Amino acid sequence: MKDKLEELNNDRKPSASASVHQMDIDESELNDPFQALMEKAGNHGRYQTLYNYVFVAGLAFAGAMTYMNIILALNIPDHWCTVPGREQTQFTIEQWRDLTLPKEPDNRGKATHSHCEMYDMNFTQINDWSSWNISQRTNQTTVCQNGWSYDTTWFDSTIPMDENWICAKDLFVTNVFVVGRVTEVVGSFIFGQMGDSLGRSFVYYISVVFCSVGRLASILCTGSYTWFLIMSGLVGLTVNSLFQSPQIIGMEISREEDRSRIAFFQSVGWSVGTTLMPMMFWWLRHWDSFMWLTSLPTAMVLIFSKYVIESPRWLISKRRFREAIVQFNKIAKINGRTFDVTEKELTEIYSKDNHEVTFGIASLFSGWRLARNTIIMGFSWCVVAVSYFTLVLFASRMAGNPFLNFLYQSVVEIPAYIMGRYLGDTLGRRFTNSVSFLIAFVTCIPIVMYATDERFEMLMIYLATFIKFLNALTFFTVNLQCLEIYPTCMRQTGLALGTILANAIGVLAPYLVYLGTTVDICAPYYILGTLFLLGGIGVLFLPETLHKKLPDTIEEATNFGRHDKFFSLPKAPLAQDKKLPSEPELTKLNQPAFAP
Repeated sequence: MKDKLEELNNDRKPSASASVHQMDIDESELNDPFQALMEKAGNHGRYQTLYNYVFVAGLAFAGAMTYMNIILALNIPDHWCTVPGREQTQFTIEQWRDLTLPKEPDNRGKATHSHCEMYDMNFTQINDWSSWNISQRTNQTTVCQNGWSYDTTWFDSTIPMDENWICAKDLFVTNVFVVGRVTEVVGSFIFGQMGDSLGRSFVYYISVVFCSVGRLASILCTGSYTWFLIMSGLVGLTVNSLFQSPQIIGMEISREEDRSRIAFFQSVGWSVGTTLMPMMFWWLRHWDSFMWLTSLPTAMVLIFSKYVIESPRWLISKRRFREAIVQFNKIAKINGRTFDVTEKELTEIYSKDNHEVTFGIASLFSGWRLARNTIIMGFSWCVVAVSYFTLVLFASRMAGNPFLNFLYQSVVEIPAYIMGRYLGDTLGRRFTNSVSFLIAFVTCIPIVMYATDERFEMLMIYLATFIKFLNALTFFTVNLQCLEIYPTCMRQTGLALGTILANAIGVLAPYLVYLGTTVDICAPYYILGTLFLLGGIGVLFLPETLHKKLPDTIEEATNFGRHDKFFSLPKAPLAQDKKLPSEPELTKLNQPAFAP
């Protein structure tokens, strides 16, 4: 037993390589006794593979469809007042609209047929169209008196088409998205802290159930707008923790070098889900069958519940060593290993670590450095969230095929995650994040200049898609940084705070889209460009997390990156098997006579 304890505790001491290569780095950034324990159970084995495919990538795939399908189901096609009488004439639809509907400027300033008004006269009373001319038409208008007609080029039915959520009710759709953002703020606050106090797996189960029930019930509640809002809000309460809890567990039971791979798994799962989703709607054409098909897979993930574990790293941080041993043994069994560390030995390994008392989100502001990191991370989340939802909602309302517009926005995410993982693992998270923000800022400039000119419409779509590519790249690195900066005892709370701030500001996104589609198409890009510029500058002041141990305590998180230089790129630690100077040699080299 003594030998085993010495072996595990040796991992808490800095190696010679660490001393030589990173003499200016805080010891807490290098020592991680938990990794020695995970190596015994297997930190890169069959269980990690199963967990990443089912609970990280698989749940992200299913959850993305459950979360995003409402955007397509709430699409509002082109619509106009139904004016009876065309059946008595030989007019085409366009000719009849020219005759019966007034014109008004759209968001580009171009005169188009009104969506909500018609000329105030009864065209069915005209018996002789051959002698009638347009000068006999009244110039007075009125709201639609006979309902609306919809363009069915792409949709046979959507929720606003069935329920007429247009004109006087045109904010109904916008308010659904706003309620979603508000409940996400509330849910992130509640379930983020629950994940750090009651456990990741507990929150995972609640999230799966709430998201599944909420979305499936909303399909049955469209006849009652109030109940539809409530059910949509139920999804928003737990949708963020649905993705956060499995990803955090996956990172806490894996090797340091696998962290970006796990984030990549989840990001790709999300993108595959949002890529297939518009194709399903294009095929089905009816919102209700589409919603059923894309909402059920999230509930089906519960089939794999026997493979769900609680994070042993979190259990150890809570001094629940017996339960941690049980989780280690579950992992070891599937990995084909034997975990022979006892509860007594585990207690002794962590005997020098004091049990920290945390105070929820307030603990993230317990020191200047940690508070600064928290504020910058929060602002980064705000920029990513506002730009993401604005671009996605805007894409579904662009001209052309709404399914392909949505598809283009989703497809570009996968290469963005590949590039984000490569750049994040070579140049570092901080540099990658900043450059992506700044390029997005530059891309907004030509959109603002030419968006009102229809000749450049395809160019605008390409540039907006490129911004979405940069947004996905930034999301990948921001998410990874957030998971790596916060300590184990506050990791889900820190991630939740980011989503709280993101969704609080993200409430503006539906209104930005409303502004862009009804008032000025350039308006959203003025705001997004400013946010991108501020984000690109702000993230440069975050510490680099590449090649750093996950902090476990508030103290470690407070000192994290304390010795980092502003103008520097991360360096990988020296290989353990590389020949290193002996201690006498190190002492000699430290003498003034041998100074460079």
